[in-house]
Amino acid sequence: MKRASLLIFILLVAGGLALLGYSIAEHKGYVLLAYKSFRYESSLWIFLALIVALWLIVYLLRLLLRLLVTSGRLVNPWSRLHRNRRVRLASEQGFVDLVEGRWSAALRHLRKAAEAEPLPLMYYLGAARAAHELGQKEECDTLLERALERQPQAELAVALSHAEFQQGRGEFEAALETLQVMHERHPNNQQVLKQLQQLYVRNQDWSALLGILSSVRKEKMLGSDALAELELKAWRGRLAAAATPGEGGHEAAQANLNNAWKQLSSAQQQEPMLVATYAEQLRQLGNEDEAEAMLRAALKRSYDSRLVRLYGLLRGSDGARQLQTAESWLKDHPTDADLLLTLGRICRHNQLWGKAKEYFEASLRFQRHPETCAELARLLAQLGDTERSNQLFQEGLGLLDQRFSALPATAAASN
Repeated sequence: MKRASLLIFILLVAGGLALLGYSIAEHKGYVLLAYKSFRYESSLWIFLALIVALWLIVYLLRLLLRLLVTSGRLVNPWSRLHRNRRVRLASEQGFVDLVEGRWSAALRHLRKAAEAEPLPLMYYLGAARAAHELGQKEECDTLLERALERQPQAELAVALSHAEFQQGRGEFEAALETLQVMHERHPNNQQVLKQLQQLYVRNQDWSALLGILSSVRKEKMLGSDALAELELKAWRGRLAAAATPGEGGHEAAQANLNNAWKQLSSAQQQEPMLVATYAEQLRQLGNEDEAEAMLRAALKRSYDSRLVRLYGLLRGSDGARQLQTAESWLKDHPTDADLLLTLGRICRHNQLWGKAKEYFEASLRFQRHPETCAELARLLAQLGDTERSNQLFQEGLGLLDQRFSALPATAAASN
């Protein structure tokens, strides 16, 4: 079928050409053009051929001009197509440079790509990061401003990058301002909450941290264990900060501490770490009787070695009752080194030197702890046994050195 159609087409073309040739041979026609001294005459067919030739020349010239404007690099290296190609290569190379840490090249390439792209946000942000790494603060901020001008709907993305760069430059207050504005406009954004959380922990602004924990919990940004640990840390910090004496003195600090404690839920008020923090702040403020009563009640509900250790640091007004209370725990926890240390301290406060010495020595039999070594060393020095006292002081220093050496480098540095 296709062959038949092709054959018919060829026959038609051949017939047409034959008819045209016959017409030209039989009817040459005549054309005369005259204007003043100019005179042109030819056959009709030659004139038509000239018109067709002129039309072809004009068409080819127009095509050539179009190629000069829109061609590739072989005809015009500064054409639009070649410029788009160079922009694409610059953007690709810019991101490679950014990932590989070639900041100057990344800044140059990504800035060029950003100016040429209709949606330049990612190029501006990449260029701003490169400028930040180069320490070019003004250039970094200028690129972020330019990104916001070109894509105002990307305000949050620009602000998050800006806050990150501000923190990298040590401008923590400025970063906090940026993030707080974004938090007002985007209260549930996880990246805003994450950066705010990190800044509040760094600044030890525990009240502010507690203020965003409900959003952190709602957005499920942390696992249950991590969230509980963060909340515990925040409340411990909040209690400690509340007890810091300010212009109002100890009375105002005591009132602030009590108010902070009342803000805790019933379950939180039974958490050993929070009980210990509250009792320690009471002790620091001189309210040792209140702290002793609180620890006694907490230990009655649930025994905890950390609370027992703190109980021994208190000097309540009724030392005999305090000793009797602590000794009542000994029946169920005879091998608890912390309890034996606490009993030794209470006996020393009550000037029961012999019993204190026995309890300290018993504690050391179960655990060689530097605090216990120091307590027994001081007691022995008081009793005149300086030789053994010095030995225990040396042992305690050795134990402290071992513990310090065992800490990770970052933890040791923070200590």
